[in-house]
Amino acid sequence: MNLYPQRIVCLTEEPTEVLYALGEQDRIVGISGFTVRPARARKEKPKVSAFLSARIERILELKPDLAIGFSDIQADIAQALIKAGVEVWISNHRSIDGIRGYILRLGAMVGALPRAERYLGELDRQLDQIREAASRLPCRPRVYFEEWDEPRFSAIQWVSELISVAGGDDIFPERARASLGKDRILPDDVDTLARDPQLILGSWCGKRFRPDLVAARPGWQDVTAVRLGQIFEVKSPIILQPGPAALSDGLAAMHALISECSRRLIGQ
Repeated sequence: MNLYPQRIVCLTEEPTEVLYALGEQDRIVGISGFTVRPARARKEKPKVSAFLSARIERILELKPDLAIGFSDIQADIAQALIKAGVEVWISNHRSIDGIRGYILRLGAMVGALPRAERYLGELDRQLDQIREAASRLPCRPRVYFEEWDEPRFSAIQWVSELISVAGGDDIFPERARASLGKDRILPDDVDTLARDPQLILGSWCGKRFRPDLVAARPGWQDVTAVRLGQIFEVKSPIILQPGPAALSDGLAAMHALISECSRRLIGQ
């Protein structure tokens, strides 16, 4: 008798990355078309969903005993699969600790909790190393993270928290703590300009971030980050999915940019 799911469809990227990291990739029978980590997954697994839509009939042909998705945004996909008799797990974690707990829960669901604990230990060590390195920076830059440009979305909670770990201070921490995306929409640029970010990081949720367009916005020419040319992209696959990528490559990328900005601010 199999006590754990044997045929899993991953509707988002993070369960795929976790299951591969735990050596449980043989359980995966379908993945999100946005999956880029690990690269081999795109070659080995059929792509059956986007983020807002899914090929329900194709998923059912794969005879999954579990589908894993993320957030209320995938509620319609989940409903269709549940009505078809598929067990569905929709997580809704939005913080560093939420990601950490997610890794352990997913590991337990496939009977690999000890491996999940070891894997989490590796990620925690990287978090601690960067947190310690950040404590030695000459200053903590004010950071504006933009998740989308029209309308402007500021950082989600785990991104805001990772900015802090990396050595910066999110200029909109109160918005990051909001549970709904609509509460991270900036109605205009007035508040952003008033908080004068010293570093601007962008990840436009699947499309290329354009520092030149940000710098050309009316009224932004006097923002410290624009004046110093401190506007950079952080690739969305390593920061906008609430999984291991954010705690590893995403954090490392932001720490490198924040560190350089910190040194420039002291030297100007």
